[in-house]
Amino acid sequence: MPVIRAEDLTDFTVRIFEACGVPAEEAKVVADGLVGANLRGHDSHGVMRVPQYVGFVEEGVYRPGAGLKVESEGPATVVADAQWGFGQVQAHRLLDLLIPKARQLGVAAGAAKDCGHIGRLGEYAERAAAQGMVLIATVNNNGAGQRVAPPGGLEPRLGTNPLCAAVPTEDGPVVLDFGTSVAAEGKVRVYHINNQPVPEGWLLDSQGQPTTDPSVLYTQPSGSIRPMGGAQAYKGFGLALVLDMLSAGFSGGRACHEGAPPARGNNVLFLLLDPARFAGTEAMLRESTGVCRFVRNTPTAEGVDAITLPGDPERSVLEARSRDGIPLSEGHWAKLVELADRLGVSFRHP
Repeated sequence: MPVIRAEDLTDFTVRIFEACGVPAEEAKVVADGLVGANLRGHDSHGVMRVPQYVGFVEEGVYRPGAGLKVESEGPATVVADAQWGFGQVQAHRLLDLLIPKARQLGVAAGAAKDCGHIGRLGEYAERAAAQGMVLIATVNNNGAGQRVAPPGGLEPRLGTNPLCAAVPTEDGPVVLDFGTSVAAEGKVRVYHINNQPVPEGWLLDSQGQPTTDPSVLYTQPSGSIRPMGGAQAYKGFGLALVLDMLSAGFSGGRACHEGAPPARGNNVLFLLLDPARFAGTEAMLRESTGVCRFVRNTPTAEGVDAITLPGDPERSVLEARSRDGIPLSEGHWAKLVELADRLGVSFRHP
C-alpha cells in the first residue's frame, strides 16, 4: 500500500487536471479538496474521484472554467446555476457570496443547481467555522444516484443525501457531517474497487435481502444501501426525502425522478448564520464550548478511553496523515497512475 505525502499527492493531482485542460487555479481548488478529504480519513471523497472527474471533463459533462451564474439575488439570498463547473470551485464561490451577506444581516442562504460533485461537505462548514460562523449544508444528486430504497421497498429511489453542520467552539469546531444512509455510496465504491466485502448491515440485494457484496449496487437489477436508523430506518429515509426536496426545490434543480440520468454532480443548499448578529459570538462560544466540555467529561464505560464528538476523528486522522502521509489502496493508486500515464503526467518522487 503506497503512502504519499499530502503535498506530493496534491501536486500530482493538480498536474493531472491541468493535463486535461483544467485551469491551474481550479485544478488547485479541486485537488486541495480531494486531498483534504483523504487527510481526514474520508477516502471515498478523496483522490479516488480523480479518474471519475477527468472522465466527466473528457466527455464534456464537466465544464472547466465555467462561471457561477447568479440567477437571482436578494439581501440575504443567492440562487445560482453552476453550469456543470467543478463542484468544489462553484461551492466555494457560492460561499464567497454568502459570507458578506451573513456578516451584514446575520443570516444568508444560497442554492446552486448543476454543480459537479462538490466533495466533502465538511470542507465548507470548516471554512465557515474558522470565521466564527455556522454553516448548515446539504446536497442531492440532481435526481440521479438513486441508491436508497424506502423501508420495505425493493428498488432504490433516493440518494444518500448528506447533512452537515459545523459549530465553532473554543476547542475547535464540532463538525457534524453524515449521509442519511448507513454508508455513503463512495464508501461502498471503495470496497468494490478493491474487491472486498462491505460490513454487514450496509446493503440489501435486489430482493431486499442483506448482503456484503458491493457489486449489487453496480449491476442490474440494482440492490440498495440501507437508510440510516437500523430498526427505525424510516428516520434516515424521511430525512433523505426532505433533503432531496430542499436541495432541488431551492436550487431549481431536480429531485429524484423516474428515468434520471447517471449521477454526475449535485444541487447545493447552504444556510449560513453569524452568531454575532444573534445573542453574540461570546454567548455562542460560551455555550458551545461549555456543552462540549461537559459531554467530554462523561464517565466512560470499560474499554472506552475518551468520549468522541463530531469532528474529533477527522482531526485525529488529519494530524496522523499530515505527519506520516496518506495511505492509498493498491486499487486506487493503480487507477490514478494509469490515468496519469495516459495523460503524460509522472509522479514526482520526493
